[in-house]
Amino acid sequence: MAAQPLQLLPPKPVAAKPAAPRLVLPPPRPANLGVPRTAAADAPAVQPASSSAAASTAASAPESAQPAATPAKAKGTAPATQEEAIERLNTYLNSFATLQGNFIQFAANGRRLEGRIYIQRPGKMRFEYEPPTTTEVISDGTSVAVRDKRLATQDIYSIGQTPLKFLVRERMDLAREGTLKGASIDGDILSVRLEDRSTLGGTSKITLKFDLVANELRQWIVIDPQGYETSVSLYNLDTRRRPDPKNFVIDYQRTL
Repeated sequence: MAAQPLQLLPPKPVAAKPAAPRLVLPPPRPANLGVPRTAAADAPAVQPASSSAAASTAASAPESAQPAATPAKAKGTAPATQEEAIERLNTYLNSFATLQGNFIQFAANGRRLEGRIYIQRPGKMRFEYEPPTTTEVISDGTSVAVRDKRLATQDIYSIGQTPLKFLVRERMDLAREGTLKGASIDGDILSVRLEDRSTLGGTSKITLKFDLVANELRQWIVIDPQGYETSVSLYNLDTRRRPDPKNFVIDYQRTL
């Protein structure tokens, strides 16, 4: 299904572009995650039950034993304007003070990384990568440390130089966060595009993908000033548990 742009201003004439493919969201936890490709390929496929057999069984059951009809899951109403789309995402981002969950990251070179993300507003965030990756990214509310335990390095940046500062704002307003480039809807996924000129090295392009049905942020995509793209998909999100404060401590005096 082609994305339908929600226009804030009359669009400038542009050359026709092919429709973007629908975003594929990560499963809650794939059964073969981390299993070698050969092992996953050799696993027996699960065959669905015959639809005709299921229908016959249902028909023969007494009426009292028939399961009650399950109402269809109500879908979120699609925003009608770009302003409404931005407000929908703002409302979600401002609805929680803490968040933790799993992420799957794809770098520009195709490398896949996994781990846990922890957020505590304002300003605190941690990306904890699963082995064999030895990198940690920690924000303590003022600075961001990128630490590599294997190489014994630690680089410190101002939080304002990072493209993901929007995740840890105390109060979020996407219309004021960088330059708003537009919004579109593809199926149940709302995409909001931003440009941030304050990031280290130049302008970063950021796309946020929000599930209108689940009412959750599903993915962000960052294209850095050098043109390299990194995407991060989120799942198993929890906004009720408070992360351990130790997750957000940067040891500035530590010699790695």
